[in-house]
Amino acid sequence: MVSLSPANQQRLRSPLAIGYVTVHSRVLQSPLSGVTDRAFRQLVRRYAPTSMLYTEMVQATGVCHARQLEKIMDIDASEQPISIQLFDCRPDFMAAAARKAVAEGAKTIDINMGCPVNKITKKGGGSSLLRQPEVAEAIVGAVAEAVPVPVTVKTRIGWDDDHINAIEFARRMEAAGAQMLTLHGRTRSQGYHGPARWEWIALVKAALSIPVIANGDIVSVESAVRCLEQTGADGVMCSRGTLGYPFLVGEIDAFLKTGTVPPAPTVGDKLRCAREHLGLLWQYKGQKGIHQARKHMAWYVKGFEGAAPLRQRLCQIDTVEAGYTLLDGAIAELENAIAAVNPHPLLACKM
Repeated sequence: MVSLSPANQQRLRSPLAIGYVTVHSRVLQSPLSGVTDRAFRQLVRRYAPTSMLYTEMVQATGVCHARQLEKIMDIDASEQPISIQLFDCRPDFMAAAARKAVAEGAKTIDINMGCPVNKITKKGGGSSLLRQPEVAEAIVGAVAEAVPVPVTVKTRIGWDDDHINAIEFARRMEAAGAQMLTLHGRTRSQGYHGPARWEWIALVKAALSIPVIANGDIVSVESAVRCLEQTGADGVMCSRGTLGYPFLVGEIDAFLKTGTVPPAPTVGDKLRCAREHLGLLWQYKGQKGIHQARKHMAWYVKGFEGAAPLRQRLCQIDTVEAGYTLLDGAIAELENAIAAVNPHPLLACKM
């Protein structure tokens, strides 16, 4: 039985205040490189109409030097509220990129200080800033001064187990002007391995006056509730739990608002969603979208009889038509199997 304490029920049903921006949901969709493009966000938004969404992270240097804005920053008015996430190690570039992001419609600017990937940290961005708190502080200050919208930070609990500095680092970000902090409960050296250490999120929440959002191992309504109860966080951010499952943010949001867990999508629902996702990627990106769709199909197609061979074929598609054919065939098989079990559904309902 999933349940929140009465105090948390009342607290988490109220809007989330990020500076002057009011968000009518305590559940956020994490920025995910190569995932949270317009196609994916469109699906998440359907089930979570008031949640804050995030673009994929954008390197500030590229924005400042490019003649045209990054396609990643292409957002639609229907996607609001939405934030653009930036990364870099140079305060002036970050400030300039933030101004362009606000011009594109970003409601907040999120600064990535948590990405553990080597190609990011070697350039001084992402979680490498945990080892350079003075630089991180300067970045937040420069961006906060440059734009009229709230500035937020997403980070981790530390570089490794010997250098966990989450509380001190978070305090410095708040002092520099951050108006919300999202904390992933792992160190950089953990990457995405091992359990997220929510106890550190609780300690940071107790140390700050700005909202603190819990991130890491939020994969279901039940895990979100456990995290919120344990940490006292102001909300949760869903990351890898949404891969092949854009329903998650909306499920958690619905539970926090109503106390009821929505019915889980059926296998057929997931396959129809995969089909729509494939079509959106084709619409937005053409052939590149088809190639990107392969990894999404692998995430959608699992956990049912016949999933493995279907997944293998979907991961080799070169045209949108090929993907539609495979998915339509699988959906038809499921519907036929259901009909065989209950050939007279209307009659059964009357009995």
